[in-house]
Amino acid sequence: MSDLSKLIADTRATLSRIASDFSPAVFASSLAAEDMVLTDLILKGQYGIGIFSLETGRLHKETLDMLDKVKAHYGYDIAVYKPQAEAVEAYVAQNGLNAFYDSVEMRKECCRIRKVEPLGRALAGNKAWVTGQRRAQAATRGSLQVEEDDAAHLMTKFNPLADWSEEDVWNYIRENGVPYNALHDQGYPSIGCEPCTRAIEPGEDVRAGRWWWENPESKECGLHVVDGKLIRIKKG
Repeated sequence: MSDLSKLIADTRATLSRIASDFSPAVFASSLAAEDMVLTDLILKGQYGIGIFSLETGRLHKETLDMLDKVKAHYGYDIAVYKPQAEAVEAYVAQNGLNAFYDSVEMRKECCRIRKVEPLGRALAGNKAWVTGQRRAQAATRGSLQVEEDDAAHLMTKFNPLADWSEEDVWNYIRENGVPYNALHDQGYPSIGCEPCTRAIEPGEDVRAGRWWWENPESKECGLHVVDGKLIRIKKG
């Protein structure tokens, strides 16, 4: 069995356990490459794990196009959660449309409004949630576990692709004809909101284009943070 074959088998086993022991569970998809791998595995495996995405109001057109691509390819409608309009309007009115460039605090508040609060609504009523996080993505994710306790949402969080490399992800996509975000062909290995994401230079970290004006240690949006800190609590 090749390394990729083993990774796929292990990931399927994790998804099967989630479906049997943690139902209902949902997968939070950013519509980027690794999340499309999980989308492919979840839908082809018919695990009954729901898939949703956070539409922040500042996403690239290419990212939004992925919703239609998934529908056309799999016949599946990804659920979309948006921020509360009043909160967005208040933030912009008080701080300006692009205040997230001014400080880490302003950026994290924007992320809280556009991503963290909608995530809470998307997770409500579920026993577990699934992410496409990988250890190789960033310094902040080096201790990532496949299964973790999520203290912020009082549920279990699974990262089935924790052991996958960037090469593994793209080998799977190519071998299985998985649709992917067109921005990946334009130098965007990691994709977030449009004003907070840039293409990277050769040799840069895969997440160097996310919040590029900040230090690597602060490059998390809050979706995986508890009380302002990135906390990894291994299950068990």
